[in-house]
Amino acid sequence: MPQTTSTGTLVVGAGQAGVQLAASLRQLGDPSPITLVGAEPHAPYQRPPLSKEFLSGSAGAGSLAFRTPAWYAQQRIELLRGERVVEVALPEGDRPGLARTTGGRTLRFARLALTVGARPRRLDVPGAGLDGIHYLRGLDDAVRLRERLAAASRVVVVGGGFIGLETAAAARTQGKEVTVVEAADRLVGRAVAPVVSDFLRAAHARRGTTVLLTTEVVGFGGTERVGSVRLADGRDLPADLVLVGVGVAPRTELAEEIGLECDVGGGIVVDAAARTSHEAVVAAGDCTVLPHPMTGVGRVRLESVPGAVAQAGIAAATLLGRTADARSVPWFWSNQGDLRLQIAGLSIGYDHYDVRGEPDSERFAVLYYREGALIAVDAVNSPADYLVVRKALTMGTTLPAAAAADPTVPLKSLLAG
Repeated sequence: MPQTTSTGTLVVGAGQAGVQLAASLRQLGDPSPITLVGAEPHAPYQRPPLSKEFLSGSAGAGSLAFRTPAWYAQQRIELLRGERVVEVALPEGDRPGLARTTGGRTLRFARLALTVGARPRRLDVPGAGLDGIHYLRGLDDAVRLRERLAAASRVVVVGGGFIGLETAAAARTQGKEVTVVEAADRLVGRAVAPVVSDFLRAAHARRGTTVLLTTEVVGFGGTERVGSVRLADGRDLPADLVLVGVGVAPRTELAEEIGLECDVGGGIVVDAAARTSHEAVVAAGDCTVLPHPMTGVGRVRLESVPGAVAQAGIAAATLLGRTADARSVPWFWSNQGDLRLQIAGLSIGYDHYDVRGEPDSERFAVLYYREGALIAVDAVNSPADYLVVRKALTMGTTLPAAAAADPTVPLKSLLAG
């Protein structure tokens, strides 16, 4: 017989945003029932280490959990694992909402939060289903990839974004022959300036990784298991393991089924308060598109832990009828072996940038400006500059470009001035 839970808040998606949203509700004093539903059988866990510490072997699965089982019990958060919500009827008048799961449960709710995340984009080319071709999004993906990586000798990474470069670095650290294949003309092109892209290519090459730009993958060779990666220029790259990292697609299916507005390019549309197009529903995390968190202008999709945490806290406040400061400074990081890239702000729309330090030294920062105002920083192995710029952005101030470009001038002194 299907089980039914009482009304309260139903949080669909047990990733970073979902756990934070549930925790924030309790921190804000919400006494009503909270049900957190996750499709994976594992307790909610951190994803960023999967392509970094976990893949390199310096972290185990047990260290990734957000919270202990006792915490969920103490906070009176009902955690349902290994189930997916497949059908939702939204609240109407005095009638509560109803959700049905793949496990046959019926869940009653007064408020709904969608924190369903995103899925890896798949390559639709001949041979894409061969064994040995991996995608990295969840813990099970990472476990399989780490096991296969130990026995591999020739690794091809398709996609020169953060996940691809982090995986490439982990593989090179283990002595593998690694080739990165990127269809665009530079690495991480959506997130950084050409000077950073050029640096990353040179830095990975110095460590023994081959980087191929403007190169398209048209298929994979092999019978049951992958043996090669076929390129548009006719070359075949030998490979006994392939990692495909060509971006993610927000999970919007459930939102679309219940009639929520979704962006044409992907993502559940929310406002600065994390409200969707239905008054009883909020959304947070990688599944959303939201107003620019610093300017409020336009729509952006943030794929980051800090972004998910901040948005989840705002969503919790909204569900309780409260207001929260929606302005925040996005920040990101990417550990690629001994290269640590830290980003604060969004460099979208920059018209000028200055480089502090020498990229060849592998310790420098790039400061981005628009109409004379500081909007972002990329810092490579330069945490002090990163922290100063992040503080300046948080304060809503700027750093004079001419002075900031001089590496002999401490940025901290400019901020104080």
